[in-house]
Amino acid sequence: MYPAAHRPSGTGTGAVIVEFTNVTGHPCVLEGHPTVAGAGNGSPQHSLPLSVTRTGTASPVRMAPGGKAWAKLTFVQVQGEADGYCVSGSKPVVYPTLVVGLPGAGAHQVALADGEFAECDNKVTVTAVSAAKPS
Repeated sequence: MYPAAHRPSGTGTGAVIVEFTNVTGHPCVLEGHPTVAGAGNGSPQHSLPLSVTRTGTASPVRMAPGGKAWAKLTFVQVQGEADGYCVSGSKPVVYPTLVVGLPGAGAHQVALADGEFAECDNKVTVTAVSAAKPS
């Protein structure tokens, strides 16, 4: 998971890209919108599901062995420095990792390539899995 090159306009909106790779020796098909949870203490057993808003139409993505597919997550970022704050007045939450799931593919714990995932309001908007890499 890594920061998106293009984030939605407006202050306080963050975006990350989740990359899925077929690590099996067989073709597979992914379809749908990811579920997302913050992994408390880096452990999926202590995860907190985030409220997910789905965007885009889901269609099957056929992946050869080693093939890739992507989804983009957007969220309300924590503002300021140090402890930070949420514009909404809610308490900022920082997760060392996220648990991202897809129908038929299970849930996987992923880390942000450049640090922790800090968000406000416990909600995220997700695109459908796509064969086209988002920016």
